[in-house]
Order: sequence, then structure tokens, then C-alpha cells
Amino acid sequence: MKDGDVKGTIQATPTQEMIYEVRVHQAMTKQVITVAPEDTMEDVGRVLEENRHTGMPVVKWQKMVGIVSVRDLMRCYREGRSLQPVEQWMSRDVATLYADEPLVHAVQKFERRGFGRFPVIDRKTRTLVGILTKVDIIRCLLQHLEIDYHDLEKRQYVPRKWFLELDSDRTTLSLWFHVDGANFEKAGEVSSKLKRNLQTLGLPPDAIRRIAIACFEAEVNLVIYTNGGELAAHVEPGRVTVNVVDHGPGIPDVERAMQPGYSTAPDWVRELGFGAGMGLPNIKNCSNEMKLESKVGEGTNLQFSVLT
Repeated sequence: MKDGDVKGTIQATPTQEMIYEVRVHQAMTKQVITVAPEDTMEDVGRVLEENRHTGMPVVKWQKMVGIVSVRDLMRCYREGRSLQPVEQWMSRDVATLYADEPLVHAVQKFERRGFGRFPVIDRKTRTLVGILTKVDIIRCLLQHLEIDYHDLEKRQYVPRKWFLELDSDRTTLSLWFHVDGANFEKAGEVSSKLKRNLQTLGLPPDAIRRIAIACFEAEVNLVIYTNGGELAAHVEPGRVTVNVVDHGPGIPDVERAMQPGYSTAPDWVRELGFGAGMGLPNIKNCSNEMKLESKVGEGTNLQFSVLT
């Protein structure tokens, strides 16, 4: 068993919470300038100059087949081959984002890869649907912060007295949810439901943010590594305790799994935009207390608490 006591490790901000809830398609630019594989590099140079871009996707039948950049263009001109087709110069191994990914995955990829932009594709059709830049992310977050601010003005936080009105020595409200394994399209839905319920109960906004972030990470771990599991939040005066239980493969090395960046997610999961290795560290940072028990071949029991 791993038992960590993390008292106020982070103060979750609205922006941190927001990048978990907002999806890439809400921030991306939908109008994408592209070129075809049969276009010439001279065409690329003209388009890049007109639009002041440093690169653009190469698309055939609405599906992205590569990306061509200013660096490719410069190399082409140095060799005097500007009339050659784009497909001879483009990069075919392209890092992309899925439109339904949480924005937090995009932020992590920008930090890890150091790129200025990512093409965005539809998970089902594999067609190009947009482009995402750091500027797009900032613009989207500012818009959502403005919406949230106006919403907050309409309904200022007022502590509810749900528990004080009940005549008992101890009162606990339990909220139970099932999480489907390998259902990447719905990853995050349970966390969003729990957040709305906690808002209805009138819990402090900062506590809700920390719980929502931690639950999102736990939910995604269930989706990636198990056939599904249960997430239960137990709400009592001054504290919310969340239990996440599965009967999956278990964690062979808990200490190592707690290290930021460590991940056992297979390549195909990483291609889906998940498995960055920050799940358990983020849960720990958001919690006041965290316990993790896991047995190989039997499953994992994660418990974390947030003071309210």
C-alpha cells in the first residue's frame, strides 16, 4: 500500500480545471489551408508567403497524408527543385491531435514536442477537421473564463446546509458511477457528472476543481488499463473521499508508477492521445490524502480525499 499525505499541494485554478473539460475541437481553427500531394513546392512557397504560415498539412481525399514546412521549402529551393511535387518533400510521420481529446492532452503535447501547431483529425473518419496552435488555446481559455465569470456573477457561491439539516451523528452522501474500459470517446464523462453533482450540493469551487481533475485522471486510467471499474464519491461535512476500484491487471511497481512521465500504455493508446504518465502524480497533487493498493492479476483500489 502506498499512503501519501499531501496537504494543500496545489491550489487548483479555474484554468487548470478548464483544460481538462474543454475539448480540442472547441479551441481549434476549423478553416485549414492545405495543399495536395501533386502540387509543386513552388505552389507551397506562394501559399505560405500569402498566409504567413510556417507549414501546412498535405491532404488527399480529405485525409492528411503528410505535412510540409518552411524548412522543407528552403531545402527544396537550395537544390533547385521547386517544381517537384509536394509528396517528394513532405514529412509523412505527422503528430496529430484528435478533435474529441481533452485540451490538457494538447497542452502536454505542445510542451513535450515543442511544436507550434498540430493538425486535428476526426477519430472515426480520420479526416482533417482543423488545426490547433498555442494562440488558439489561449483564445479559447479566455473565452471560457469570461463565460464562467459571468455565470459566477449570476450565482455566487453560497454554502448549502444539506448536512446540517439532517438529524444524525454522521451523514455521508455516496455517488456511484461505472466507467467502461477502452471507451476513449466517453473518457471524462463520469468526472463531468460528478462535478455537476458537487456543484448542486454547494461545495466550494476550489475543492470541486481539485476533485474534478483527480477524478478525470483516475477515470482515464480505468479506460486505458482495465476492462472498466467503479468510481464512488463519498461526500461528508468537510471532506470528499473518492474510491476507484477495478479488477484489471494491477500495477507491478507502484513506486515507479507514481513517477511523473512513467507510463506502461501501449503505442496504440498513446496514438489515441492518452497515456502520458501524469495520471497518478496529478491525482496526488490534487489530493489532501491518497492511498493506492494494487495486486498484479487482481486489480487496483485507489482512494483519495479532498478537504472542503
